[in-house]
Amino acid sequence: PDMDWKTLEETCRGCTACPLAATRKNVVFGVGNPAAEVLFVGEGPGANEDEQGEPFVGRAGQLLDKMLAAVGLSRQHNIYIANMVKCRPPQNRDPLPEEQDACLHWLKAQTALLRPRIIICLGRIAAKAIIDENFRITTQHGQWFTRGGVQMTAIYHPAALLRDESKKLDMWNDLKMAYDKMME
Repeated sequence: PDMDWKTLEETCRGCTACPLAATRKNVVFGVGNPAAEVLFVGEGPGANEDEQGEPFVGRAGQLLDKMLAAVGLSRQHNIYIANMVKCRPPQNRDPLPEEQDACLHWLKAQTALLRPRIIICLGRIAAKAIIDENFRITTQHGQWFTRGGVQMTAIYHPAALLRDESKKLDMWNDLKMAYDKMME
């Protein structure tokens, strides 16, 4: 990559490639260890994230942090977290395909700098964009795929667990499996 983290982030913060730029408070670039081997990818920022400029800081993010901590992972130490789109879609709707397309190069640049061994998609939107456009989160979560030497999987988005507690066990098992892969 021809950019370092600082330049990439500064450039991203000035992005106006799609209409989401007009309604955002903050670009939510990403957070974590820039030398991490594991990249978590969500779909896009919500209200709390837009307010604070950091991914996964609302209720879903707090739940994610708790679950990560339980398997020895944290955004401060050994993972990096970013989203497909860096600006909040209005009313937390799913990012539109054209918004994802306009923004995906930022995630690709982050991935190129990070060079992760493992990518974990948080939810259906990220999994469809990164793993397979026909990905079914309910049946394929926790399954592993390899692309260009990078191992990838998708787990439930933590917001889905807030709506449906029954998914927590699957998420927990998928996270433990991901941790085991990291330790290989």
